[in-house]
Amino acid sequence: MKCLMKNAPRTPVFQLFALAGQEYEDVRYSFEEWAEHKDKTPFGHVPVLEVDGKQLCQSRAIARYLARQFGYAGKNAFDEAVADSIADQYADFMAEARPFIRVSVGYEKGDAVAEVSKANGRLEGYAPPVTQAMETLAKEVFLPACRKFLTLMTNFLKNNKSGFLVGDSLTWADLYLANFADLLPKVPTLYDGFPEAKAHAEMVRAIPALKKWIETRPKTDL
Repeated sequence: MKCLMKNAPRTPVFQLFALAGQEYEDVRYSFEEWAEHKDKTPFGHVPVLEVDGKQLCQSRAIARYLARQFGYAGKNAFDEAVADSIADQYADFMAEARPFIRVSVGYEKGDAVAEVSKANGRLEGYAPPVTQAMETLAKEVFLPACRKFLTLMTNFLKNNKSGFLVGDSLTWADLYLANFADLLPKVPTLYDGFPEAKAHAEMVRAIPALKKWIETRPKTDL
């Protein structure tokens, strides 16, 4: 299997490979290299998973496919649907947090009025400093979106009582929630008021295959 990325986002894709012990080729393009490869992908963007010469796009579709292949999609049709719904809810979180994320990684300047952006990469010469605009976006957009998602996921954890979001074993949905722990260095108060989500992250990230992957994974902006 080959996975094409452009400065890979934090999705469960590589974690699923790690859990399954599946070898794969990790191909990453810089923003400068991406222009010459863009037209070779089905939708003109990444990630793309290549399997036996066939290409699959969209991060959640790829993660869902791998989860099914490796046994992390859910043990029955209903659990699979619940896991899918959590992945979709994570997409809603990302949409809500998008204004802050685009500024923080340099796709847009921290000027909510100008809304200056480029469709195919970062603004030339722009490295995002911590600006008043970023602080405002963090306070008014990003942190409320985080709290909303953590509140919803806490409800799943409380109702399920197994320690997992769905059923009685790990699914790809758990990876979305556990990945929130990556924000702790920048948001030390992330889990304040969410002890269940914190315990869940610690449990999932302690799984030996995931622990090793977390310790050795490539650095990304997101």
